[in-house]
Formats: sequence, structure tokens, C-alpha cells
Amino acid sequence: MASRQSDYAGPPPPHAILGPTNTGKTHYAIERMLAHPSGVIGFPLRLLARENYDRMVAAKGAARVGLITGEEKIVPPGARWFSCTVEAMPTDRSVSFLAVDEIQLCGDPERGHVFTSRLLHARGRDETLFLGSETIAPLLRQLVPDATIETRPRLSALTATGATRLEKLPPRTAIVAFSAAEIYAIAELIRSRRGGCAVVMGQMSPRTRNAQVALYQDREVDYLVATDAIGMGLNMDIGHVAFAGLSKFDGLRRRNLLAPEVAQIAGRAGRGARDGTFGTTGQCPAIPDAIIESVETHRFDPLQRLYWRNIDLDFGSPGALLRSLSRPSPARGLQASPQTSDALTLAALAADPEIAASAATGGRTRLLWDVCQIPDFRKLGEQNHTQLCARIYDRLASGKRLPGSLLEEQLARLNNIEGDVDTLMQRLAGIRIWSYVATRETWVSHAPLWQERTRAVEDAVSDALHERLTARFVDRRAAHLIRLLDGDDRTPLLSAVRKDGEVVVEGHAVGRIHGFELHLDKNLPETDRATLGRAARRAMRTELPARVAACCNAPDSSFSLDEQRGEILWDGAVIVRLRSGRDPLHPALETRGDGLLDSQQKDRIKTRAGAFLHAHIERDLAPLFRATDAAASDPTMRGVVHQLTEGLGQARPTQPLRQRGRLSRLGIAALEGAGSLDALYLPQLLKPRRMRLRALLLAIHDNAPPPELPPDSAVVVPANQFPHRLLTKLGWPELGPVRMRLDAAQRLANRLAALTQDGPVAAPANILQVSGLRRECLGDALLAIGFKIAPPPPLPAGMFGPSPALILSRRKQPRRVEPKRASARPNAVKDGPFAALSSLLGAGSGL
Repeated sequence: MASRQSDYAGPPPPHAILGPTNTGKTHYAIERMLAHPSGVIGFPLRLLARENYDRMVAAKGAARVGLITGEEKIVPPGARWFSCTVEAMPTDRSVSFLAVDEIQLCGDPERGHVFTSRLLHARGRDETLFLGSETIAPLLRQLVPDATIETRPRLSALTATGATRLEKLPPRTAIVAFSAAEIYAIAELIRSRRGGCAVVMGQMSPRTRNAQVALYQDREVDYLVATDAIGMGLNMDIGHVAFAGLSKFDGLRRRNLLAPEVAQIAGRAGRGARDGTFGTTGQCPAIPDAIIESVETHRFDPLQRLYWRNIDLDFGSPGALLRSLSRPSPARGLQASPQTSDALTLAALAADPEIAASAATGGRTRLLWDVCQIPDFRKLGEQNHTQLCARIYDRLASGKRLPGSLLEEQLARLNNIEGDVDTLMQRLAGIRIWSYVATRETWVSHAPLWQERTRAVEDAVSDALHERLTARFVDRRAAHLIRLLDGDDRTPLLSAVRKDGEVVVEGHAVGRIHGFELHLDKNLPETDRATLGRAARRAMRTELPARVAACCNAPDSSFSLDEQRGEILWDGAVIVRLRSGRDPLHPALETRGDGLLDSQQKDRIKTRAGAFLHAHIERDLAPLFRATDAAASDPTMRGVVHQLTEGLGQARPTQPLRQRGRLSRLGIAALEGAGSLDALYLPQLLKPRRMRLRALLLAIHDNAPPPELPPDSAVVVPANQFPHRLLTKLGWPELGPVRMRLDAAQRLANRLAALTQDGPVAAPANILQVSGLRRECLGDALLAIGFKIAPPPPLPAGMFGPSPALILSRRKQPRRVEPKRASARPNAVKDGPFAALSSLLGAGSGL
């Protein structure tokens, strides 16, 4: 897998170009490589290898450029230049030029031993470059004494700006977080506040990552939310880096970021000669002053050790291989690497007696080691990954290649573009494993075919992931508008109103007109609602005159009255609210217009709405207006009708009534002398539709909300369930613990008066049924309408018989019931009158 320096025929000493980010190191290295007849450059991430492969193809053509990573292998027959991941660099291939990027990763516990191996042993025939941070310089001089070192300054300044609220972050900002949950939460917030963002995570495929970066680079969105993966050479147009956290999980524990790590990430801000800034956002604590100083001055403590692992491996048996992997480091400054995932997998498989016996013969230990290096992209646990490696090894150890049916089965399961972001991300991790397997030509028959198949499946899932990310985290309309608002161009935003009432600004729908009000889209970013609202209202100013004219010329059928809210609607939109006026029949009107209507327009709308309201009141309260007209020529009746008008159909008489016949001809009923219920009223206004209108008008006049009315079919209801004082004025007086509709109370009073006109009588046995009252309510209710119930006198001593009935009597002197007196038949107290009462009160009115 690796070769020693002696494999090369007298190469010149390596040259290290060290310095902070944005020094042009990688660009220089690629230019140098393409100037040689052949070359290999190793990158720390598959994403970077793919990105720079595309750049090299653009310069030299696809036929002469190769790409080698763990999961991709594109090697045209005439390939001369290779872009690779560091682990996949073909060190057995002699090339004129060789380079390794981010060489300071020799100090990484998980992968450092691979970078250290390249530092010590990988060379180009004519030129070798190591690119990275100055932190490796002392150990590089010690371990590769013949190397020359060049340091380069950053091309632009990098300055700390402190904390910034998420919604106040400037455009072209990258927000960095260290877990998927944090990434998603921040991205959702950015979408709601600033229109959307691109998302970049290390486990993405290059295709998804490139599509997301294109969203950002093409300025469809102005924000990028990413993991620290952006710190490794992803060059984008970033002006500010905002840290949403300063700690991360490194595979073993959660720890604080080191100063060089902060610098690596923050260094993405500023490209070329343009300066960059960095700071914090959200709940992130402040960056320590010592780290800020180090980042701004590019001075960091040097690495104290590089991780190393023996490359002279003993493949005699799994045990011998494990021992050779654990060999102590040979030099000061090199520290033995902690057990990495491939070594842990090997130890687990070697503990299986069958695998240990199988691998000890026929050179199969090398095969076992190759299988153990399959990366655990899925991160489902060591046991799960170990079982997969065991199955693959068993098949290969039997001398057979992996069957196409196995790969077909796995790809069929993974070739599914349904699911959310997390599901697709996990599916991509599974595809990467089989992409890695397909690149091993000795493992799979027709390897190029399966490489194409796995790449096609990965592309399909990658495209689906990009679509899900974009749908979830990008609102292109809002992002475009915000970019216009944040721009330097002071030209007013173009806005208009479509025929259906939709309001557009710069071609994007931002709201809708309802009546004469603008209702902005609730999904617009809060920080820009005011500006977008101003642009939308500017469009409405040209639309309003036509709307006002259409409203004023509309027929009454296009208007309606909301009797719960006291509002007049035109074509379903509220245009006027009712307010207290000079009397209940004439409420004041208040226009609704979002502050855009001028005084003349408001007056026109109020005039038209007032005409509709007047017609509506005249139609629904017609009995009141007929009584008014009929009483116009009768001075005696004019005063009575005036009282009824003020009470919208109900009033208390101020003097004894002697003109019952004249009242009756006007449609007015009178309840007089029945306890506390003296009243004049228009029975026709007790009907549900008319009562609702009366309730609204009386409530508006009193500056109160309309009361809840009893059900339309009820004549008796519990008073505690309908306590509103306006109910009495509406014809629902209180009879002790209940309310009874006024016309039903009058019918009951008249019937009881007929029964008791000659004095107390025995109460009928069915008095509860015919009155609609409960026993506990009966006494108080009858008392309120002028009657009382008393227990019967006791039977004389020694007499026995059925229990005597209750005694029903009047509280006042009997009066003659008009228009005719009830006959005094001997059975007048029996069921006949109450049967008639029952039919008058109506069935089903009981409590």
C-alpha cells in the first residue's frame, strides 16, 4: 500500500509551503503538477479530491486526468495526473510530481498515521510538495531534515467581530455547527428569517455538496450552514464565518476546539485580497481572547507529536499482523497511533477462531487486512460493521469473488429516493460502502460495471437529498427579495396587484388584498416584512381607486353583516366595523383600509356600507318600522312607539295602558300586572334572525360584545348559563333561576290568570310539564309572573285519602282577562286549559 523513499531514484528533497488559509497554496500546487508530465496530489476529503479533479479535467481533459478515492475510481488508460484522497494515493506509481495537502493532519489521532506515512515516504521523481499549517514546521524539520520550508502570508486580513444575532448576520455568511441536529435547527431558522441557506456536511456525496454549494455560489441564497468540513479547503465566496458552537465530538469525547481548528474554519472568510471576519452567533459562548489573538495574527503553538503507524507489516497471521501494527514509534516526535477503526475490526475478526485459522494460511492475512479497511461510513456500531466485513471476507477467502447478485440486492435496497434528509443521508452512507467494494477489482467480477451502477445509484439518491435540503431550507422567493432589499441599489422594488388580488414584488407573491387591506404572506422573513409591506402597499395605491369604485357600485347581494363581530363584508372581505352611534338603530361606521385610504375614499365606502346596513335593518326589523309609520298620525301611540324604537322592539310601560286594542293593531303586545314583568314588545322581533340583529345593535351601542343567545327552539333556559344583562332587553326576562322568552311568559301568565280569576285553585298535576319548569324552579318562576304556589291545608284529624294538590293563587287582585273572560265550569281547574297551554308554549321547551 505504501513504499519507502528508496523506491524512488534519487528524488530531490521535498518542499513544504506552509501558512494560514487563503494563501493560494493549493492553487499553486495544482499549477505545478499540471506543468509536469505526470503527478499525484492527495487531499484530506473526497469532496476536495472531486472538486480539484473537475478543475484538472477543465484544464487537461477527462482522458488525461484520473480520480482515485475510496469510493470512486476513474482511471482512463491515458491518465497522467491524479486527484486522490490521501489514503487512496497510488504510492506504488512513479510520478514526476507528488503533493499532499493539509499535511498538518499528521497530528490527527484517527488519520494522522496515513499523512505521516506520506510525509516520510511518498515522493515525486522531480518535485514533492507538502502544503499545510505552520504548526507542523518544527517536527517537519526534525523528521525530514532535507526538506525546505517556505512560509506564505495570508492574502487578506481576518478580524474578529464578536457575537451577532442570527437574523442580523450579513449576507455571504457561513454558520458553522457540529451536529446534524444543530445544522437543521439553524437552517430552519435562517429560512424563516432570511429566506434560506445551503447546507454542507462532511458525509454528503460530492454531487449533493456541489449542488448545495452552487446554490450559495450562484447567490440563490446568501447563507451557508455547514460543519467544520468547510475548513478543509472548500473555497467559496464567504465574507463572514459565524460559530454556532465551539466544541465538537471527536469520536471519543466532546471537547473544545483548539486555536488552529478555529483558525482553519474561520479562515474560509475572505477570498483573495478581500478581508474576512469571524465571530459567534446564537447561544455560542464568546471566543476566548487568546484564541482570537492567535487567529488574527496566525501564530499558534506548534504540534508536539505526529501520529505514526508501522508500514512494514507482518502478514504471516492475524496475530502477527496485529503485533506489527502495534510496534512502537522509531523516533522522537512520532507517537504510536491509537487503535483506528481498521485495526479494531481486525482485532474483532481475529478473535473468531475460524477466521483466524482461515487467514493464517495461503497469504489470506493480507486479504483480511484489506477487508478490514472498508470504511464504516454508516456508523451503526462496531459489531454491525464487523459482521459485514466477516461476510465479505468469508466469500473472498473461499477463492470466489463477490457475486453480482449480492451487489444487486444491496443496491436495489439502497436505490430509493423516498424519505427525509436523515434517511437519504444514511442511505448514501450505505451506498458509499458498496462503492468502495466495487473499486476493488479483485473482489468483484466486472468491477467497472458495478462502479458505474453504484455511481448511478449514488447520483440518484444525491439528487433526491439535494431536492429535500432545498425544499426544506430554501425559500427562493424570500431569498431573492431579501437580496434586493440588502443591495445597494436604491431603485424602488417593482410591485403590482394581479386580478385575483395577489400582490407581487419583483415577480414574487408577498401577500393578497382582502377588501382594502394587505395581508402579507406569513412565511415572509420577520426582519423584512416592513420593507416588503411598503413595496406591496405602493402597488395597492394604484389598485385602490378601482376597488373603491367597484365597491360603491356593487349590489347589496355582495355585502353581508357579521352579527358576531359587528363587521360589514364586501365579497367576503371586511371593509367596515360598526361602532357605537347616536342610537342603536344608527351605529357609526369605521373603515378598514390598512392606512391606505384617503378621507374621500373612506367617506364613499362608509356611505355605500351605510346604505346596505340601513336596508338590512329595515328589512329585518320591518315590524318596528311599520309600527312607527302607523303611529305617525296618533299622538298617543307616537310616545309608546318611540319607547319601543329606543329599545329595538321592547320597552317598559311608563303609565297604565288603556289602549290595548290600538296597541294590538300596531302589532304591539302588552304584559302588564304580571309580577315584575310589565313590558311592551313586538312579538315578531323575538324570532331568531331578528333577535340576532337586535342583539348586535344593542351591544354595539353599549360598546360590548354581542351576548350569547339561547338556542332558536328554546323558550326556557337556565339563567346562570345565559347571564348577559342584554338578554332581558332582548325578550328573555329572568323568572327566578330561569329565563323565559317574553311571549311564552305572557302566554303562561294569561293561562294562569284564567285559572285563578275566581280565587285560589288546586294546581294541576301536570303543571311542571306544561310550564316547562323544574320543580325547584317552579315557585320562584311563578312568583316573578304574579302567582304563587302554596302547600294544601292539612286533612282534619282522623281523615285519610289521597294527598291534596298544591294551591295556585295570584299575588294581586284578580283582573279580567281580555279579550274574553274564561268560562267558570266546575272542571276548569282540570287538564283542559293546561292542554291548551302546552300547545302554546311548545313541546320540548323544558330544562
